[in-house]
Amino acid sequence: MPVVAISNLLYRIYERRLARELTGQPLPRHIGVMVDGNRRWARDMGLTDPNDGHRAGAKHIERFLGWCEELGVEHVTIWLLSTENLSRPKEQLDPLLDIIDELAGELADEDQPWQLRMVGALDLLPEEHQAALKSAQQRTADKRGMQVNLAVCYGGQREIADAVRSFILEQAATGASLEEVAESIDADSIARHLYMTGQPDPDLVIRTSGEQRISGFLLWQSAYSEFYFCDSNWPDFRRVDFLRAVRSFAIRDRRYGK
Repeated sequence: MPVVAISNLLYRIYERRLARELTGQPLPRHIGVMVDGNRRWARDMGLTDPNDGHRAGAKHIERFLGWCEELGVEHVTIWLLSTENLSRPKEQLDPLLDIIDELAGELADEDQPWQLRMVGALDLLPEEHQAALKSAQQRTADKRGMQVNLAVCYGGQREIADAVRSFILEQAATGASLEEVAESIDADSIARHLYMTGQPDPDLVIRTSGEQRISGFLLWQSAYSEFYFCDSNWPDFRRVDFLRAVRSFAIRDRRYGK
């Protein structure tokens, strides 16, 4: 038997073992993922266009969502574009935005069960990209499958600032004084104005490519999340890597700061 075939067989056996180990274990309801390493993957593969890495990464997202669905995950948040990414040169940013639009459209296809939600400062995008993303979200509004949040133009610090601003404007509309607004601010009032209000906070946050930092991803919501860092670049992130991440989550003692 060829070496590649043997390797694939061993991986399948290992996958099945990992899946069995998760039976009866606490599983995450909400997974956040930082799909990092697309450009590095393209370079490692000898590709001259880094956008080929983003295209490969986008195609991989549907597979990842299938894995999450198999485990009964209810919410997935995928970070596709940060607010800082908007400062990239136009020749880098424009193709990436086109890839994100295409991905959102494919995830919103009629044969897909997922309900999409765009989270981030979409108003920073050119109008045609805003329209494409909002259209994808609207087309899935009546679906009842797994909630898939696409974080585009997302930054954790901006999200918190936007939430505080929204709360202040809400209170000002009622005629509240500045002192009354300041007195009424608490964690719950800010949380109500976050991009993903109404959803549970992520239980598990995964980052690929070997980077071990959160870079502003879900700053507020991840206060008590479990983190898993994987060395593989996103297009190389396998189901066995996913199951390892979930197993790592399942065996941790979550104390929520207590």
